Amino acid sequence: PKQKDKYKIHIQRLDTELKESEDRVKNLHVEQKDCEGDILLKKETINKYETQLLAVKKNDEYQALLHEIDIQKKQIGVKEERIIGIMLEIDEANAQLEEDKQRIANERKEIEAEFSKIDGELAEALKKRTVLETQREPIITKIETSLLRQYSRIRKSMKNGAAIVPLRDETCSGCNMKVRAQIVNEVLAGEIQSCHHCRRILYYAPNFDVEPTKTEA
Repeated sequence: PKQKDKYKIHIQRLDTELKESEDRVKNLHVEQKDCEGDILLKKETINKYETQLLAVKKNDEYQALLHEIDIQKKQIGVKEERIIGIMLEIDEANAQLEEDKQRIANERKEIEAEFSKIDGELAEALKKRTVLETQREPIITKIETSLLRQYSRIRKSMKNGAAIVPLRDETCSGCNMKVRAQIVNEVLAGEIQSCHHCRRILYYAPNFDVEPTKTEA
């Protein structure tokens, strides 16, 4: 589940990336429409000024209107140049969008494949766990209540690793710390003792006829 959560975060990032790419195209189209709207307004303004020219009698008013018309025409030119630039940017943005869609789709397929793999592994792990839990029931009835409580307490306090680990060359195989000599001797003698560093229960593998490499419990 933790692995799937990481992949889900990655999917969210991909979705965000795709949305940003789509928004860029949309925003460019909006800007283009805004420029076209501004051009229409300025052309209407020019027509209004040109109509006013016919009624103007004073030269200074006439020149002022011509000046305003010239300003509007220059601003129209700027907007038209921007529209050309926007159209080029839209072409680039569309190409990038298609590339992003393909790449993100491929990544999502890979993630979905990982999801299927994880689900399969999880299902297999749950099957094994069910078998182990079935085997566990008759075993725990033979364990002293105090020792079982100690084991359960250690398991709850540890998020990872085993609660019972083998002693290896005077070292706890759980935390890899050196164990006190007295505890080592008692464990070798078959007594139940805990590592004074990590509190894991220690055992000496030859006493129980098990492989010393086994650390799961």
